[in-house]
Amino acid sequence: MTITQQIITVGVVVIGTMLTRFLPFFIFPANKPTPVYIQYLGKVLPAAVIGMLVIYCFKDVSFLSNRHGLPEILAVILVVSLHLWKRSMLLSIAAGTCFYMVLVQYVF
Repeated sequence: MTITQQIITVGVVVIGTMLTRFLPFFIFPANKPTPVYIQYLGKVLPAAVIGMLVIYCFKDVSFLSNRHGLPEILAVILVVSLHLWKRSMLLSIAAGTCFYMVLVQYVF
């Protein structure tokens, strides 16, 4: 890419980022109540996104292979139990990822 193309690319990315950050404040100003549908989405979407991520993570797991999905299941058990115990999302995800990688690299 030439320097002009790089500058244009960075400019477009900056405008896109600023637009996505500031647009909600223009669409839903503070002096107006938030529409009921948007409030509903705020309650429902987090659980839906987590559900989609879990399904996406398990889409390539083969329960008929020699490992039978055991590393993945053990990592999920660790993540859920750590999260229920400590209520720390960062700790749960980091520990589960490290545990899964150790299982895959050294155990299975």
